[in-house]
Amino acid sequence: MNWFILFVAGLFEIGWAIGLKYTEGFTRFWPSVGTAASMVVSVVLLGLAMKTLPVGTAYAVWVGIGAVGTAILGIVLLGDAANTGRIVSLVLIVAGVIGLKLATPG
Repeated sequence: MNWFILFVAGLFEIGWAIGLKYTEGFTRFWPSVGTAASMVVSVVLLGLAMKTLPVGTAYAVWVGIGAVGTAILGIVLLGDAANTGRIVSLVLIVAGVIGLKLATPG
């Protein structure tokens, strides 16, 4: 169950990272509220997952989910570059997250 909680925390991390773009420097009220709420939910869920998961693994997986998801949405929604180097790097992050999951007992 804690892996699922950690996954959801990572999704909220993606939400606040992308949300930052839409806040326009926290000058837009509703995008700022949504971004701040996503930040709080993400960190609270991360903390809950860390009750049983090792801190290093949980944090690295959380960051990995957030980084990969944010980069993909940046490409899809915001027109960020999608060159070979970026895609290979994202695949390596995913491989690292999977490796951490497989190497963590329980």
